[in-house]
Amino acid sequence: MQSQTSGAGKKILVIEDEPDIVRGLRDALEFEGFQVEARGSGGDGLEAAGEWGPDCVLLDLMLPDENGYRVCETLRARDPIVPIIILTAKAQEVDKVRGLEAGADDYVTKPFSVAELIARINAIFRRQARLASHEETFLIGEWEINSRKHTMRRGRISKRLTFYELEVLKLLRERAEEPVTRDELLEKIWGVAPSPTNRTVDNFIVKLRRKLEEDQKSPQHILTVYGMGYKLVP
Repeated sequence: MQSQTSGAGKKILVIEDEPDIVRGLRDALEFEGFQVEARGSGGDGLEAAGEWGPDCVLLDLMLPDENGYRVCETLRARDPIVPIIILTAKAQEVDKVRGLEAGADDYVTKPFSVAELIARINAIFRRQARLASHEETFLIGEWEINSRKHTMRRGRISKRLTFYELEVLKLLRERAEEPVTRDELLEKIWGVAPSPTNRTVDNFIVKLRRKLEEDQKSPQHILTVYGMGYKLVP
């Protein structure tokens, strides 16, 4: 009997070479109503992604044939929107940051809670469903942000935005000129409880500043509110 979730029927690609993990993920995801394909190598995973068109990718970093970061970069280059969640045994912050910089939207550290992972996947799909009801474009400085195409454009310059990059911008814009705490960003966008050691929000702010600001050391649009979080000055 399948559980009725917001992600029922969605396609999940698992790129993971540990059979026990694949088996556990497949059982749990299929019970929740997801379609699941699994591949044990980076090359096979990339091929499956191109042929199958998954709605979400769960990507192990330690693969037998390919560097997981490079697989992530290739997936992101092909599709700027599909959510990529990294499964990693590497708990160091530098490894997580590297994964986010490679294009991942989120990460879970092994051993992980399958229930939490499924909750994060469902939260992504709920937010994607709400995206269609929001306005299509808005301005930040001279940049036009297109929420449907996941792009930002200024004149002839166009850059792509990942799912979570866009979500951060949208939430900051909804509260323009007002401070938004790291904890609120973490809870509303990633759906996880605040933690003093979780640097996900800060890492995405760094990524957005690289794309949006002329001078990252003196940002004009995404400002740090010390002791609280960040605010957007459109």
